[in-house]
Amino acid sequence: MAAFAPPPGTADIFPAESGSWRFLENTASQVFSSYGYGELRTPIFEYTEVFQRGLGGETEVVQKEMYTFEDRGGRSLTLRPEGTAGVMRALTNTDVANGTEQRVFYYGPMFRGERPSAGRRRQFHQIGVENVGRCAPLIDAECIAMLHNFLLKAGITGAEFTINTRGVAADRAPAEAALREYFAKHIDSMCPDCRTRLERNIWRILDCKQEDCRKIIEGAPDYVEFFSDESKAYFEEVKTALTRLNVPFKVSSRLVRGLDYYVHTVFEVTHNALGEQIAIAGGGRYELFLPGEKRPIPGVGFAAGVERLLMVREALGAPVSGGAAADCFLIGLDGASRMENLILADELRRAGKSVALELEERSFKAQMRAANRSQAPFTLIRGESEMAQKIAIIKKMDDGSQCEVAESDLLNYLLEHI
Repeated sequence: MAAFAPPPGTADIFPAESGSWRFLENTASQVFSSYGYGELRTPIFEYTEVFQRGLGGETEVVQKEMYTFEDRGGRSLTLRPEGTAGVMRALTNTDVANGTEQRVFYYGPMFRGERPSAGRRRQFHQIGVENVGRCAPLIDAECIAMLHNFLLKAGITGAEFTINTRGVAADRAPAEAALREYFAKHIDSMCPDCRTRLERNIWRILDCKQEDCRKIIEGAPDYVEFFSDESKAYFEEVKTALTRLNVPFKVSSRLVRGLDYYVHTVFEVTHNALGEQIAIAGGGRYELFLPGEKRPIPGVGFAAGVERLLMVREALGAPVSGGAAADCFLIGLDGASRMENLILADELRRAGKSVALELEERSFKAQMRAANRSQAPFTLIRGESEMAQKIAIIKKMDDGSQCEVAESDLLNYLLEHI
């Protein structure tokens, strides 16, 4: 390991990559804004009870994966493992509890103590949305359609949408009884985690990725059959709306998502561009109890993993956005020309142009190499001779042609041509 490598499960993002990150963030902002969503920025750490209460104390995120520490006052704080609970905590300071709809989106780093793997880091990044305060099937459908639109705008085609229903709290008891009866007969053949889940959280068994467990899970009863007619009708309206919106989807009764707060619609988006089906986004409708609230607040939303979206874009051959290329590179061969180049660069930048230049004394050959690396289409060259003649040489980098421009016309010439 290099002496100054970042900690395991984290990564440095250099300019050659950051352009692609910025592209995804800008695309998200454009698409989500067109649906009436505004950006919300929350702290990267919260009081621990925000996640314990919001996500459920029995979830694996809370049980095993959170980075928790104490502040100087002894309060327990946690680096955010996901975005929803913090967003909901923030929105409780608005009138959302009274049924006022709030539409927000966010992006930023999240933290989970998982085993690092391809597309899965301990510090990872998400783009997400939350529509909070109202509950209706058509809101759920619009949210899924917005995610579908975002992926297409981001150059990600071929994504597979899977949806399901979790019903409501009143539906759970008969469904859980049927699942427990079935899995109790097979639990000796299942993994240690599933044996624990049988008593603590039966729904998490359905989300197990172990191959031996998956075979048993496939034979489990369809718990949706135990849900109320109202819950089934809710889900039917979501499916009808998605069909009308031309969003392709499939239904899987095995999809439950990993957090306890979900009700009604849940969904996951996968892609096989990397040779296997990996999840790139997911979400659903939820109800969260947060500190100070006597009743749950409804919402629907999703989060997409930025690292995985970038991996899929690359596999699909989508253009990679690197560091921004300069519009012009300025070469100065003596102190006076470097000073004038610095002033010219300032004027060009104020006019909205991107300029790179060499401000250290270096050879002409070294500066030309730097100009080539900058990918700027034009290079300005001047030294002692050009300064004496009050001219500059402008070179087009694609064909090598060049011309002389009078110093008095230089700014206007560059603004017109670069």
